[in-house]
Amino acid sequence: MITFDHVSVTFADAPAPVLRDVNLTIPEGELCLVIGRTGSGKTTLLRAINGLVPHFSGGTLSGRVLVDGRDTRDHRPRDLADVVGFVGQDPLSGFVTDVVEDELAYGMESLGLPSEVMRKRVEETLDLLGLAELRHRPLTDLSGGQQQRVAIGSVLTTHPRILVLDEPTSALDPLAAEEVLATLQRLVHDLGLTVVLAEHRLERVVQYADRVVLVPGGARPVRDGSPEEVLVDSPIAPPVVELGRVAGWQPLPLSVRDARRKAGALRAQLADLTEPPHTAEPVAGSTAGPVAVTEHLVAGYGQTPVLQGISTTISAGEIVALMGRNGAGKSTLLKTLVGMKRPSSGRVHVDGQVPAELKPRDLLRHVGLVPQVPADLLYESTVGRECTQADKDAGVESGTTRALFERLSPCVDPAQHPRDLSEGQRLTLALAIVLAAEPPLVLLDEPTRGLDYTAKHRLVEILRDLAAAGHGIVLATHDVELVAEVATRVLVIADGELVADGSTPDVVVSSPAFAPQVAKILAPQRWLTPTDVALALADAETVSR
Repeated sequence: MITFDHVSVTFADAPAPVLRDVNLTIPEGELCLVIGRTGSGKTTLLRAINGLVPHFSGGTLSGRVLVDGRDTRDHRPRDLADVVGFVGQDPLSGFVTDVVEDELAYGMESLGLPSEVMRKRVEETLDLLGLAELRHRPLTDLSGGQQQRVAIGSVLTTHPRILVLDEPTSALDPLAAEEVLATLQRLVHDLGLTVVLAEHRLERVVQYADRVVLVPGGARPVRDGSPEEVLVDSPIAPPVVELGRVAGWQPLPLSVRDARRKAGALRAQLADLTEPPHTAEPVAGSTAGPVAVTEHLVAGYGQTPVLQGISTTISAGEIVALMGRNGAGKSTLLKTLVGMKRPSSGRVHVDGQVPAELKPRDLLRHVGLVPQVPADLLYESTVGRECTQADKDAGVESGTTRALFERLSPCVDPAQHPRDLSEGQRLTLALAIVLAAEPPLVLLDEPTRGLDYTAKHRLVEILRDLAAAGHGIVLATHDVELVAEVATRVLVIADGELVADGSTPDVVVSSPAFAPQVAKILAPQRWLTPTDVALALADAETVSR
């Protein structure tokens, strides 16, 4: 169905090809998972499938990409629209209409399908993706996760034979992600659809994949094979595989179910060991002063309240995870804390100030927000200029922002345009810009979208350093593995109300939706990450000697 024949892609002024001599065949009716570090070339590989590379993006493509027998050198994206459906990393940028139902129908209108066919397919897709209640909603009023489901639905209605998805679950809550992936699996198994998707959150996807393609970046060749073959020695692996490596399991499990079957001896070994440090110690910053306070907070859009009576305190030194399903009100709470939205009633104080009353230049010294679409903070022509301007705005020493960016995304050319960065690199640049001012309160909305595991670990180190320095941090995220690794406290919002507030293990271990993979495998014990388990086993071995 899809063939890459000695394909290399080089963009203008780039010192080396993004993809080098790729040879790959993806048969019909497979779910193919593309993995690799941030900026390795995954998106370029996906965009080559429907001709966006090079017809839209520019650059030089050597070799051939054949899609259902059509050579992409001779067929532009519009010539492949009846075969390939493509959903990019930023769904909002791909929308053409204003309302959910119209967006689902637009692709079919472009292909000239009869109205009765369009009506039937719209209804099927609304039910398939759980969008029926949103059919008349403006697209701009939806949460990031809801927008992502609409983007996927708008492609599915055209019934393509190949579906290409770039980070399709990055903005979805865990249950919504499972529903979307289960739907894709049904389409593959029942209808013979070929699905190619790139995803950093391997823990969500790898058990569904028939084939894994590893794009290592640089001059190293692209590898492909079964998940077991590729992940056995891959530097990129989900927590279930990392736990299998720690425990010495062979073959390595790819799903929680497989791991639980192997985990009996490990659970017995861990039963007598000391609980992980973060469950034994008090919540970080619990005795420090507050950096943010909300009291009976009500906020929303127009006459529709989204937040309904939120009362909480964020203390210095805390890393608080804000969790909940898509549309629960997480982003609205962050926007209220940063002054982008005024409350309808109630009170918001950040660092002793009312954020909505502060001027932007003063506000950034009290609170900083990295939004879901990080490009909203980027407006200079080069990465270097972005960093220089951020240093000036924050009044910090020259090079501060650049140093932060280097920690998260090393080896990025400062002369590169920010819009040419990968999604993960743009996010880390926006994060560096916000962190440069060292505001007492740092807010991050889905901060790991587009980040590989290595970049995520570097982000965790920076967040821990900030918390140790007395900053309060709030992460609105669906990334349960990030929460397990870094959060000291979890708030869960449902329909605008605060329904849970406690230490990370207390909230997530017993939750079927928000528990990380290690907690599911080792329950009822309170281990959250492979690192927790590895350290405990190493300490036990040292003591036994």
